[in-house]
Amino acid sequence: MKKLLTIALIFCIGGFVYAQVGNPDAASLGIDSAQQMIREISIDKFEHDGFWRSSMSSDEGYTTTRLFVGSPANKQPIPEEEGLNIQDLHVLGTRVDFLRRGYSTFMVYPTRPIPVEGIAKTISVWVAGRNFNHDLFLLIEDFFGRNYEFYMGRLNFMGWQKMTVAIPPAPENGVSGVVQRNYHYQNNFGIKIKGFRINCDPMEALGSYYIYFDDLRAESDLFSEHHRDADDMVDGW
Repeated sequence: MKKLLTIALIFCIGGFVYAQVGNPDAASLGIDSAQQMIREISIDKFEHDGFWRSSMSSDEGYTTTRLFVGSPANKQPIPEEEGLNIQDLHVLGTRVDFLRRGYSTFMVYPTRPIPVEGIAKTISVWVAGRNFNHDLFLLIEDFFGRNYEFYMGRLNFMGWQKMTVAIPPAPENGVSGVVQRNYHYQNNFGIKIKGFRINCDPMEALGSYYIYFDDLRAESDLFSEHHRDADDMVDGW
């Protein structure tokens, strides 16, 4: 009997040591994964004429933005949207006419910031960059209205390419970094898309430049969206 108790005690102690040393965050990971519902969602398909605009400094050049019929050949539909007959015929095009060569930037932005459903993990967009050494940045606004920008990549490729950037999680203090939720409010969270900035390579900032966008998406955690209190009050009055 004593021998059996000793073996059981050794097994329990060994299991405890393994849980603490071998995988110390297993418990917290289990809770996190149980409270997440990651889905790919559409932010904007660039189907609304006049909603997106562009601008640059008047002493560097001028821009024109409009919709065109087209689509990336390799783009896959979101499974939840199949069979819903959602219009997806156009892409957004911007033309830049440079007045002089030098360090210049231009912006492509919606008429108002676009809210992203849930807690965004990644943001992606299809881009045709015409194989120029210009750099693309994503501009967002967090829960507190603070502005951030994230580098998406260089536009030195031919044809369409899906460009993706991760949105870093906020620190536990819920104040610094990109904050997407606040523990005081369960019905108001997430980020907003404020547009794109393109930093132009001074050696290639001449003549006319064309860039096209399509299918702005996010991979987002929708757990809180599906577990809201239906009888909660709405602030903002």
